[in-house]
Amino acid sequence: MNPATILELAAHRYPEKEALATPGERLTYGQWNRRVKAVALGMLKAGIKPGDRVALCCFNGEPPATVYFAAHQLGAVAVWLNPRWKRGELAYALREADIKAILADRETAAEAAAALGLAQREDLLLILAEDSGPWDDAQRRVYYSDLIKGGPGERELPLPRKRPDTEISTVLYTSGTTGRPKGVARTGRSDYYSAMALILEHRWQRFERTLSIMPFCHTMGLHTLLSMVLLNGTSVILPKADPSECLQMIQSESITALYLVPTVFHDLVRHIEACGAGEVPVPRLAFAGAPMPAALVKQCRDLFRPEVFVNQYGCTEMLVLAVNPDLERLPTSCGRPALNSRLLIAAAGNGRSSPGPGKPLPPRQVGEILVDATLPQAFAGYLNRPEETRRVMHEGWYRTGDLGYFDNHGNLYLVGRVDDMIISGGENIYPREVEEILGSHPLVEEAAVFGLPDRRWGELVAAAVVSRSGELTGSDLEEHCLNHPLLAKYKRPRRYFFVRRIPKSSSGKILYKELRKQFAERS
Repeated sequence: MNPATILELAAHRYPEKEALATPGERLTYGQWNRRVKAVALGMLKAGIKPGDRVALCCFNGEPPATVYFAAHQLGAVAVWLNPRWKRGELAYALREADIKAILADRETAAEAAAALGLAQREDLLLILAEDSGPWDDAQRRVYYSDLIKGGPGERELPLPRKRPDTEISTVLYTSGTTGRPKGVARTGRSDYYSAMALILEHRWQRFERTLSIMPFCHTMGLHTLLSMVLLNGTSVILPKADPSECLQMIQSESITALYLVPTVFHDLVRHIEACGAGEVPVPRLAFAGAPMPAALVKQCRDLFRPEVFVNQYGCTEMLVLAVNPDLERLPTSCGRPALNSRLLIAAAGNGRSSPGPGKPLPPRQVGEILVDATLPQAFAGYLNRPEETRRVMHEGWYRTGDLGYFDNHGNLYLVGRVDDMIISGGENIYPREVEEILGSHPLVEEAAVFGLPDRRWGELVAAAVVSRSGELTGSDLEEHCLNHPLLAKYKRPRRYFFVRRIPKSSSGKILYKELRKQFAERS
């Protein structure tokens, strides 16, 4: 189903229900749907045609949410770009995706405008979310406030037909932790099935109220927004995940569901504890993007008192792959395959690549996680990257690049990335299992385990550690690992680096490549 149709139906069902709440404005479904149609008409008058690609480079707010649905209303393709990117990264995406217009806000407009020149795309339409700022008068531009009025000119134009839901309608650029970012192309059909899987697996309800702080340019943020529209829920939008503002909104807006990366939960828990707010009841919690330490799971359960608390494993290409609703019994598991998902564990070859699906591995044997790409929530390939698409597809299965295994009961466990696996003395060592052991030490806030080149061993196990106390030493952690009953001695780190923070992507994933590069130079 086309996203614009999803919004139209929501407005048809409950036009009086609140759809969006921002620090400066509130819109019902009826009001928002009328605004989306007006903005679509304004974009059409400004020269954007069906099939054109419209980029959105904004922090969360009402304008990007509206322009996203408006692009679908007029038959264009919405392309989400990371608002934290600099001009070089933006210019690359503008060229690759052949963008015709880009929405920018006050914080992103300068880099976006510079990217137009760098990409030699001065002809591209710059849509400005604010009416004032550091704009170049020579650039072709239109203000969002004018689009709300239906755009310039007197003549009314009929809106074109929406794109069929089997055609590419949205492109989400990956964070690009290895190489250039890739544009993940998705259809209206795949986004609809993905949002429905989120709703059912997270047990969201009609008229849910969620805090929209995960970036719309990421699959978590965008599909949460789409899910709320399907449910006639309310998206309470903040541009950034400031813990103080988040807590205030959770309390004042009666938030009923939180779907966040563990890093944001961590910061929120620390703030709640620091200000002595006590329990902050939120009925439904979910996390994704990275594993959550068992200690943080318990803190979230104690502070938010959720009725539902799930760990969701997924990716931009496929979204909801597995869900664990039983974190108390299986705190480190990703759970069972989710709705619209079929998973397979395949041999990971030499640990750096997979030969293809082949014969599924038996329970408790680690391999690469593959996903059935014939099912309806699957992506449509990487934009203008046929070779990249072919590289990750094998006989109808998508290679996630993640390593994991099923236990004897069919529960999935992640152990790391294929590229992050450490091979030391011929033994395969998975960062996640060592990180869990380090994280169980009472003075460890967070740990990331990675391999460093070593002449004797090939790779040496190393760990970057964020300590809760300046008194923690490498000798303390060496003793902790040697005495832990669940860690073989050869898997323990041989070098420790104490750091203030672990480098992560904007979606909360540990940047192991950056750690390897940083500490290889010190070795």
